[in-house]
Amino acid sequence: MRFLFKTDYEDDIRLFPHSGHFVSYGILLAFLVVAPFVLSSYLVSQLVFVCIYATVGVGLMILSGFTGQASLGHAAFLAIGAYTAGYLQQYDVPFLVYFLAAGLLTGTIGALVGFPALRLQGIYLVIATISFAFIVEEVLARWESVTHGNEGMRVKTLSMFGFTVPRDGPTFYFLCLGVLILAIIGTLNLLRSPTGRAFLAIRDSETAARSMGVNVSLYKVKSFAISAAITGFAGVLFAHKLSFISPEMFTLLLSIEFIIVILIGGTFSLHGAVLGAIFLVMIDPFLTYLKDDLPGIIAGVAAAFGAGSATVAKIQSNVAAVASANGLKGAIYGVIIVLFVLFEPLGLYGRWLKIKLFFQLFPLYKRATFKRQKIYVKSERNR
Repeated sequence: MRFLFKTDYEDDIRLFPHSGHFVSYGILLAFLVVAPFVLSSYLVSQLVFVCIYATVGVGLMILSGFTGQASLGHAAFLAIGAYTAGYLQQYDVPFLVYFLAAGLLTGTIGALVGFPALRLQGIYLVIATISFAFIVEEVLARWESVTHGNEGMRVKTLSMFGFTVPRDGPTFYFLCLGVLILAIIGTLNLLRSPTGRAFLAIRDSETAARSMGVNVSLYKVKSFAISAAITGFAGVLFAHKLSFISPEMFTLLLSIEFIIVILIGGTFSLHGAVLGAIFLVMIDPFLTYLKDDLPGIIAGVAAAFGAGSATVAKIQSNVAAVASANGLKGAIYGVIIVLFVLFEPLGLYGRWLKIKLFFQLFPLYKRATFKRQKIYVKSERNR
């Protein structure tokens, strides 16, 4: 087990606390660099979606995980970034220009959303962000001169420095990976700054933050703006990956998926955004398997136990009907959220830390090691 002794402020704000991180992250980076050349095109495509969803997760982590502000409207920010890219492409605007413009526009709108949300907390803030998402979805459907309405908008292949970057090629994969790495490094540096420490203070106790001179309103708006800007950057990549966007793609279910990313991954670390994105992207092949192959497997098991052909056919049709039922995906997401909230509130990364610490401290590990003690300010006890 490694013990770290921090003797000055530089030790406390160091990006890599010890040399082991250089080795582990170096191996991971080497694997990600080699991946598009050794993996199938399908797996590389899935890795691209992991990078995009993880980038959104990083943005949402700043708002929800580090500032304590709930949001179910990040699909709207993703849509604004995607439509900004599609619209400016029509006027032959270079990629770097509309990429930065999407982040700037989305961040500005995020700040505007943050202002009316200053007096809202908890479920009321969630309702406000849902309302914002519905408004954006309706605007995208009605503003046909810009968004083409429900017909959708075709997004041309990305072109950068005179070269075409196909959405299924390794170059686009490296672009998405680079944006994710920059978002993670930028967020880590943000958390080491006074702004990031103010975010954490607001999350733990707004009353205590105010008593220390933190302008809570200002930093909440900043959090909304930064989170929305990062999501807008991801929206540009999302639009190029799909090559077609429409209002029906940016629904409340997509916002719930983003919440699942940080909830399942872990809301207290940026590792959680990546792990949650991997989990969410990989669950789609499982659902495809559930719809296509599960009825036949269950029918085969029933036949093996001596069920008649009529009974087997009936079982197969019933399972197929359930597997293809509308809302099955949302129901599975709901079950997953409930299970993680009840049994693993620290997420996948929290579980990994527990497993690692168990082997480091065995046989002296205590289950109460990760139990967080809530410290209440006297004025907050009745909330």
